[in-house]
Amino acid sequence: MGRPAKFTQDQMLDAALAILGADGPAAVTMAAVSARTGAPIGSLYHRFASRDLLLARLWLRCVDSFQEGFVAAMADDDVEAAALHTPRWCRANPAAAAALLLHRREDLAARWPDQLGPELAEVNRRTAGAVEAYLARHPGADRQHLMFVLADVPYGAVRRHLLAGRPPPPELDALILTTCRAVLAAG
Repeated sequence: MGRPAKFTQDQMLDAALAILGADGPAAVTMAAVSARTGAPIGSLYHRFASRDLLLARLWLRCVDSFQEGFVAAMADDDVEAAALHTPRWCRANPAAAAALLLHRREDLAARWPDQLGPELAEVNRRTAGAVEAYLARHPGADRQHLMFVLADVPYGAVRRHLLAGRPPPPELDALILTTCRAVLAAG
């Protein structure tokens, strides 16, 4: 029986996220995470075979965090709250929002099919299920319009701000709502 882990995977991911938020993704090195947590570098490599795999695991954790609020809003049949979840979550979680810009699910699945494959296969299942459940409860709703206001508009609105290293400004919320209401009224 081995010794219990002194440092958890979440502690290591928290450190990586803090470094990413403060200094950008290039600053997230195994040595930097080791220094921030006090964990021996060997412990990091035991959990994460590489820096890239550490960042991929961080991406997965950030996706999961983001999806919680979206799924809750959809369960409440609140499409506007679900659309506004993106800019609000990005403002509340700037480092995690920056982490989400690092990867695409498809790229991670191609790179680490064995290590991340099962998790990546499930990563969007909760949000897709929330949308499907909403559509089942609202048979007249148009899927294309719904996806446009839930995904395309909020993502497009926040992306350029996040790429510039800024949180999305609060004024975006009114623009997203106006677009959401107009598109849903037209559908």
